[in-house]
Amino acid sequence: MLFALIGFFAGIIGGMGMGGGTILIPALILFAGIDPKIAQSVNLLSSIPMTLVALIVHMKNKNVVFKLVIPIALFGIFGAIFGSFLANFISSEVLRKVFGVFLLIVGGFEIKKGFCEPCKKEK
Repeated sequence: MLFALIGFFAGIIGGMGMGGGTILIPALILFAGIDPKIAQSVNLLSSIPMTLVALIVHMKNKNVVFKLVIPIALFGIFGAIFGSFLANFISSEVLRKVFGVFLLIVGGFEIKKGFCEPCKKEK
């Protein structure tokens, strides 16, 4: 039941475009006690169907700029290859801390955006 709830909320977040991994990876590590490298691989595999469904919905709503997709996808593939090789040389503990710092930075940007967006709309 725990994994179903984690997957459900990760799917919601992923469908909104924020990336389900921001929920899935920490939840698997903290609540299910799974090693960070395994949690990352579970995230990557589970993101495939979630991403395809979200992509179809966003394409139907015309929310996809195809000129951006190709360069981002190509460089994303290269980054994924590099990152997966790099993860083999980093301990799970270091990987956990790096991902935690990354989440803090992303969270900080989201909080800043939440406070600054209302200011832009008032002008």
